[in-house]
Amino acid sequence: MRALGQRLGAAMTPDCGWPEQFRRLRRKLIWAAVILLVVSVPVLVFALVGLPHVLRNPLVRNVLSAGGVAGVPAVSDARFGATATLLTGTRLTTGNRIEVLADGDGTFPRLWADLRSARRSITVQMYYAGPGAVADSATRILAGRARAGVDVYFLYDSFGAQDFPQRYLDTLRAAGARTAEFRPIRWYALDRANHRSHVRGVVVDGAVGYTGGFGLDDKWLGRGRTRAEWRETNARFTGPAVRQLQSVFVAKWAEATGELLTDIALEPEVDSPTDSPYPVPGERSATAGATVGATPASMPGDTAALLYSPPLTGSTTAERFLALSIAGARRTLYVSNAYFVPHADFVELLAAAARRGVDVRILTNGAETDVRTTWLAGRSRYESLLAAGVRMYEYRPTTIHAKTFVVDGVWTAVATMNFDNRSLAYNNEVALVTRDLRVGATLDSLFLEDLRFADEIRLDEFRRRPWTARLLERGASVIAGLL
Repeated sequence: MRALGQRLGAAMTPDCGWPEQFRRLRRKLIWAAVILLVVSVPVLVFALVGLPHVLRNPLVRNVLSAGGVAGVPAVSDARFGATATLLTGTRLTTGNRIEVLADGDGTFPRLWADLRSARRSITVQMYYAGPGAVADSATRILAGRARAGVDVYFLYDSFGAQDFPQRYLDTLRAAGARTAEFRPIRWYALDRANHRSHVRGVVVDGAVGYTGGFGLDDKWLGRGRTRAEWRETNARFTGPAVRQLQSVFVAKWAEATGELLTDIALEPEVDSPTDSPYPVPGERSATAGATVGATPASMPGDTAALLYSPPLTGSTTAERFLALSIAGARRTLYVSNAYFVPHADFVELLAAAARRGVDVRILTNGAETDVRTTWLAGRSRYESLLAAGVRMYEYRPTTIHAKTFVVDGVWTAVATMNFDNRSLAYNNEVALVTRDLRVGATLDSLFLEDLRFADEIRLDEFRRRPWTARLLERGASVIAGLL
């Protein structure tokens, strides 16, 4: 027994190899656990946050009718509005009045004046907000109206407004305004963290609406022709489409707070005069056989709707809307978009439009973009588009943040959505859609004016770009589903 005890004691001494081997094994196991943790956590987060959308397809490869491709109604066809409603669930109505607003100089003076005139309610749903003169003005006006007894609601996105100082919210609350944070980023809600409310919407007294790509930040000041001033397009509108925008706000407020708002102050004091589809002014009526006039008596306002697209893993409203709009083009398709990274199926839809003779032009960001990875990923699509006859332009002076299109000078959108997977699948987005020659002419003119400050990309020159550029584009394209 004494000899056994001596042998066991010797086995536990440092001179024995077993404790050292145990320590080595323990170190290896610790490093293996660390490596496993480092690898598995990002994979788990990626799977929860983005995998369903990164690997998804738009599920819209073509747009057909019973008669084949030729049967898809043109945007100028009297059937097109009904087709858009069928595919998106968004009903176009008359009785609207649309004003296209260019940049901060064209937007903020009008917006501030409308906010100051509020007598009953103001709702603000804002993705992007940061400190500066714009936020100062907005907070001062909103707080002033709240103190005057106006019902003021301010809903901000947790991610987009992460740099919005708390002092602004404190000022609003102290004045009696209601504020709420949309989808706070929490570890236990990672599956929703990537689904942001990218909506920009302001409604005054339930009667005046604003939307577009703007935010409460000083980068939107100016005219969009110098580096410090972003190029933007927004819209001010009245009529039934305002109620549709207000509905989006009420739904998102309910999610953020658990409260269903039924305040009559959120509704317009007088209902819009009509709620029925109306032909495009100046076109021949298919039923009456007469030319529809453009006078106020015969055309009660602009035909428009506020389209809302929530995030889905299947076919989204935004994708169906874009696909139909491209398929309905017969003469021109002018797209301004800040972040242009279309899926291969949308590349083919755009290319097919160009091949059938449509003048397809895309204006997007150039080297002055604020998101270089997205720009590089988008450039990986250029060659296929250029080869099909699509004309590509990159804005030169600064970041272009506009999200608009105009088809055949009549079918238009001023939107919050970009032409990428993030907007089409991840985010809540809206678009003010119009079917109106006057609005179409305004956006056509604005687009062509912007081209004066853009560089056209030529296919032969683009093919001669350095291999390093191709490599960067290919690398960025790999994560295009997240952009």
